[in-house]
Amino acid sequence: MKKVAIVQSNYIPWKGYFDMIAAVDEFILYDDMQYTRRDWRNRNQIKTPQGVQWLTIPVRVKGRYFQKIRETEIEDPEWGQAHWRSLVQAYRKAPYFSEVAAWLEPLYLDEPPLLLSQLNRRFIEAICRALSITTQISNSWDYELVEGKTERLAALCTQAGGGEYVSGPAAKDYVDERVFRDQGVKLTWFDYAGYPEYKQLWGEFVHGVTILDLLFNCGKDTKQYMKYLK
Repeated sequence: MKKVAIVQSNYIPWKGYFDMIAAVDEFILYDDMQYTRRDWRNRNQIKTPQGVQWLTIPVRVKGRYFQKIRETEIEDPEWGQAHWRSLVQAYRKAPYFSEVAAWLEPLYLDEPPLLLSQLNRRFIEAICRALSITTQISNSWDYELVEGKTERLAALCTQAGGGEYVSGPAAKDYVDERVFRDQGVKLTWFDYAGYPEYKQLWGEFVHGVTILDLLFNCGKDTKQYMKYLK
């Protein structure tokens, strides 16, 4: 039974995001959804000597206009240099910094895309390669989008040939499980609990930071601290 997940793209997501990618056969980036401020679409957290810090990509927001994530443009072309400097300052003492920097630094400094959705996918795919995740990644606009919040998710899943839809637990607040039953699609709730701690720089352990933190600190042993990459 083919497993499908449908999630909005995030900037350098946390480890749970990549565990979900690894747990399914096709991962659909749902960037036809509305861009929302102060969300994970264009920012994430790193650990620094001063505590947890946000790295935020500056984007153009068109007021009250319905702006899709895939339509959202990056405002400052120099953002990549600033983010890379922050990463170097925070993680240059990490055991696997040089190893990860070899493939990560060019993503920041070699003319990154001007659209947020394209940029997020670029980072997501690069991190998947580093983790040897081979899941197919596609875009929601590769398929027909129907009306209805849950109906659209179920339709995307069936169009992709999926028999099982894997959803994050936060969607329990709005997903109508009956729609999936009517479509003959099994609905599974992904579990983010139970991650082990690893040796992390800068004080008290924090689970919810970008997966780059785990890669810099653990390198080839990263899979030991994830749930679906054994």
